[in-house]
Amino acid sequence: MTVSSGRETQSAIYRGGALGHSPVVPAGWATLEAAAEHTMTPAAWAYVAGGSGSEHTMRANAAAFDAWHIVPRMLRDVSRRDLSIQLFGKTYPTPVIAAPIGVLELVHKDADLGIARAASRLGIPYVASNQASIALEETFAATPGSPHWFQLYWSSSDDLVASLIRRAEAAGAEAIVITLDTHMLGWRPRDLDLAYLPFAHGLGIAQYTHDPIFQRLVHERAAAPKSSTPRVTPAVIRTLLDMTRHYPGSFWSNLRSADPRLAVDTFLEVFSRSSLTWNNLRFVRERTKLPILLKGIQHPDDARLAVEHGMDGVIVSNHGGRQLDRAIGSLDALPAVVDAVGDRIPVLFDSGIRSGSDILIALALGATSVLVGRPYVYGLSIAGAAGAEAVLRNLLAEFDLALGLAGHTSASSLGPDALAVRRREHS
Repeated sequence: MTVSSGRETQSAIYRGGALGHSPVVPAGWATLEAAAEHTMTPAAWAYVAGGSGSEHTMRANAAAFDAWHIVPRMLRDVSRRDLSIQLFGKTYPTPVIAAPIGVLELVHKDADLGIARAASRLGIPYVASNQASIALEETFAATPGSPHWFQLYWSSSDDLVASLIRRAEAAGAEAIVITLDTHMLGWRPRDLDLAYLPFAHGLGIAQYTHDPIFQRLVHERAAAPKSSTPRVTPAVIRTLLDMTRHYPGSFWSNLRSADPRLAVDTFLEVFSRSSLTWNNLRFVRERTKLPILLKGIQHPDDARLAVEHGMDGVIVSNHGGRQLDRAIGSLDALPAVVDAVGDRIPVLFDSGIRSGSDILIALALGATSVLVGRPYVYGLSIAGAAGAEAVLRNLLAEFDLALGLAGHTSASSLGPDALAVRRREHS
C-alpha cells in the first residue's frame, strides 16, 4: 500500500525497458484510450466511452482544463513532496479517489474486485458503485483495511435505500456518496444505436440481487398477476441466458427459475426516483453517522443548500458528460462552488481528469480531492487489476512530477496563484 514518487515510477519503467519489458499500459491518454477500445466489445466501448447527446459536455470537460495554464516557480527546494490530504478526519496518501463506475464486468472479468485491489495497493479510497457487478460485501472483504466508500443511487423504494446504507456501513464503508444527476438516464446515442442497456441483461445489479429488501420486492412481483411474455426469439433467448448467468446461484437452478427475469424487471422499476427534493436528504442523514457527500453539484446555490441540509461534502461532477448534453464543464463549475461553501465542507472534483497536470489544476482551483473514473477503467480492460493500478500509479507519478516542476511541495497547499488564465486567441 505504497505510492512511489514520480521519479521512481518513471525510472522503473525505463529500467524495465532496458530489460525488454514493455509498460503494463500506455502512459499517454490517447494511446491508453485506443488500446482500451481494442480490448472491448462494441457494446462495452459504447457504454464506457460514450456520453449524452452530441457529447458536447464531454468536450466541455476537456475544454475547461484548456482554459488554464500552470505557472512554474523556480529555485525552490522541491526535493521532498507531500501528496497527502486530510479528509473527514482521515489522512489519505494522495488526493486521488477511484470513482464509482458501474457494470465493470463489461470490460474485465475481475470487475469491481480489480479496481478495489488496485486502489488498495495505492491506499486510494475506492467508491463502490451502486451498479456494481460484485456485491459490496465481497469487494470490501477482499481488500480489508483499505478505505472503502459506497455510492448510492436513490431508489423509488426507501426501504431499499435504507437497506443499502445499512449494508455499506456494516461492511466498513467510510462515507456515503449520493449521486444526484442520474434520477433518469441521459440520452446516450451510442448505447441507443446498439439498443443495448446492460442492466436489461442482468449486468451491474449485484448490489440489488444480494439485498434482502430487493429480494422481497422480487418475490412480491412474482406473486403479482403475470404479464404477457415476449415471443421466443434467438435474441430473447440470449437475453434470458445473460440474466441467468448474472443472477446469484447456480446457472441451472436459475435457468429453471423466473427469478433472474423478475429481478431485472424489478430493478428497472425501482432504480431511479425523480421526485426527490432537498427535504428527502433527512432520510439518509437520520440513518447513518458516516460522512455524506452529494455528487453531481454544479451550481453554487446547490452547494449552499447542501451545507444547509447537513451534508458533509459535495462532488462537483457532470457524470463524465454521460447525463446532460451541453452542460457546463465540471472544472468551469468548480471555483464558484468552492467560493459558495468556503471552508465549511470539502469540495471534491470529478469529470475530466486525464493527467497529473489536470489533478494539479483542480486542486489549485479549490478541490480537496479528485475522482478518477474512465482512466482506470481503460487500464482494467487492458490488464485487469494490474492495468488499473498502473494507470492510477502513472497519474500519481505525473502529478508528483508536475507538482515539483511547478515549484510546489504539497498537494494540500496548492492555490489559484499556481495558475494563470489562458489568453484567448483572436483571429
